[in-house]
Amino acid sequence: MIKDKLTEQQYWDDYWENLSLPAEIKKTKNNHYLNEILGVLDKNLPRDSNLSVLEIGGSPGQYLSYLYKNFGYKIHSLDYSPIGCLKTEENFRLLNIPCEVYNADFFSEDANLPQFDIVYSLGLIEHFLDTNLVIEKHLKLLKKEGWLLIGMPNFNGINGFFLKVLAQDLLSKHNLKVMDIKNWKSFEKKFNLQPLFRGYVGGFEPSVFNRWERKTVVTLIFKTTAKILSLLFCSHFKFIRKYNSKNVSGYVIGIYKKTDSM
Repeated sequence: MIKDKLTEQQYWDDYWENLSLPAEIKKTKNNHYLNEILGVLDKNLPRDSNLSVLEIGGSPGQYLSYLYKNFGYKIHSLDYSPIGCLKTEENFRLLNIPCEVYNADFFSEDANLPQFDIVYSLGLIEHFLDTNLVIEKHLKLLKKEGWLLIGMPNFNGINGFFLKVLAQDLLSKHNLKVMDIKNWKSFEKKFNLQPLFRGYVGGFEPSVFNRWERKTVVTLIFKTTAKILSLLFCSHFKFIRKYNSKNVSGYVIGIYKKTDSM
């Protein structure tokens, strides 16, 4: 049992319980935030239909569906939420996409999983305090000379400012230190990872902090401000989205080559 987890299985079972399916992602004309994330994948991952890919914390498989359709990978999903895995299996049946789904805790030595050419997680490592341990577990599932991809929302800067008022419970379930890309040098050096891309993407995206856990006068003001910002930056201030930094961007992502066997 990992003691430094910021979320438990029940949290994710509840999270996935009422998810509407099918669920998939694709580039669209007006979704700058998502397009930027997918653009990093397009520019830095190999295009080879012989490669296998594993998403850790993969429910319900939206990104896997994108990788299958655009890269031709053999796709696999790992999640320790039984409900999440059922949702993933149902999602791929609806999408008519072949995918192997593993219901297991990737921290467990009994998981007995194979290795893959590409291993990634998007929105997982920030739920743990021991970042090096989580990265190490990713790498144990990755073949020699494989590709490691990690990504997560960025709750620093203006995003964190709003979330501290609007969604303190949500914020408490995230390790904000790992969202600061300067802290990634620790595991990059420890595991001798070769960066192909590392940076903040998506620009200023108000939907990142468009939550509302408690209804008070103060949170109503912040919530209204968040809605106004969302409207403005979807119409009049799109050009500002091109600017990325820890203080404004909605997402942070890194892609690496594994250079040593583990």
